[in-house]
Amino acid sequence: MPPVNRTPAPVDDATHVVIIGAGFGGLACAAALGSTNIRVTVIDRNNYHLFVPLLYQVATAALSPADIAQPIRRILSRHPNINVVLGEVVGVDRAAKAVTLADGSVVPYDRLVIATGSSYNYFGHDEWAEVAPGLKTIENARRLRARLLSCFEQAEISEDPARQAALMTAVVVGGGPTGVEMAGAIAELARYTLARDFRRIDPRATRILLVEAGPRILGTFPDELAGYARRALERLGVEVMTGKAVERIEEGAVTIAGRIVPAGTIIWGAGVTASPAGRWLGVETDRAGRIRVAPDLSVPGLDGVYALGDTAMAEGDDGKPLPGLAQVAKQQGEHLGRALEAGIARGAAMPAFRFRNRGNTAIIGRSAAVFDFGHRRLKGWFAWILWAIVHVYLLVGFEKRLLVSLQWLWRYMTYERGARLITADVAQGRTPERPEERETPGARPVPMRRRTSG
Repeated sequence: MPPVNRTPAPVDDATHVVIIGAGFGGLACAAALGSTNIRVTVIDRNNYHLFVPLLYQVATAALSPADIAQPIRRILSRHPNINVVLGEVVGVDRAAKAVTLADGSVVPYDRLVIATGSSYNYFGHDEWAEVAPGLKTIENARRLRARLLSCFEQAEISEDPARQAALMTAVVVGGGPTGVEMAGAIAELARYTLARDFRRIDPRATRILLVEAGPRILGTFPDELAGYARRALERLGVEVMTGKAVERIEEGAVTIAGRIVPAGTIIWGAGVTASPAGRWLGVETDRAGRIRVAPDLSVPGLDGVYALGDTAMAEGDDGKPLPGLAQVAKQQGEHLGRALEAGIARGAAMPAFRFRNRGNTAIIGRSAAVFDFGHRRLKGWFAWILWAIVHVYLLVGFEKRLLVSLQWLWRYMTYERGARLITADVAQGRTPERPEERETPGARPVPMRRRTSG
């Protein structure tokens, strides 16, 4: 094998671009600045880029974490002008133009790009996060997978029908795309993949509740597509509860509109809040913590500071805030990277960003999805195929695209899932010892199967 050339490209030491966050936006910005005469540093608290939209498939045993994650250094290794730093940013010194990391080290910058993403918003009940994890990290996806699978294992050996029913109940809070996709995936896991694996319980009797406080699920989609999604979920056996708020979440139970529902698995997907980047900069943010940015993605009042993706509150041509989608962050990152390169190298003015909507999509289950292009709407099998193509395309790395495509094809033909491993620590006692004390009206016993030999 020929030696790898590690000679750095000539860089302008007077111009140093620091990018915080290696999500869709930060990575796209770095790639656009790659192999130029600009010194670039990418800082992230993880050493990998994570494809967050497919985390629900890790949580439901369809994919492994390595299928949707790629080391940042590997992605950017072909650009000798880019340096990668593993560290957690805790502050920004605006006067000194420097970024402070948790270990006390300082990284100076000439241009700063903040693309730190978002986390789930528990609306003042942060204590719920431990009981009802969201889907933003690999760790939480693995925890949810372990909880789901462990609940079936515990139900299999339990002699108490009420406890079995509680263990085989999953509650998904939030009727947005994440909640819809998660509810559909759990239903398919229970009804198709696990149905043949257990002897004493019938996984097809799993109760799945999708709870949305608003009047309907998929609130950002047209009524036609939202209605189709609801009907598709109900065909899978999902109970869709709209117009009902979650009032309390505790170990093994959720209180919904005054009713206590015992549940073995609780998943949160009801809202997001931006990273604390606004506090680092001491600038105005909206209610979700997003930094208000100018049309060129710069932060008003701060020289050489930009924000994009879920961190930024940017407006589209219609004056409405841009949604927190991967395609928005990716387009912003590509635009900002090219604009910075032109501005630094040739003194060009920073142009305004214009979002080109390539459609909003959500998958409900096998052969069922919705796609909204604004002027055109798709639903059903064709939308499902298009959803798969888009998500495979957005994966970083050819081998990931090929691997995920083959796994999806295998799952479609066999209904099997290959990542059904319980490897994370699972919290014990997730349901009450006597769930009958929290009886839910209409609760039904779990069908028991006759024991079979072998």
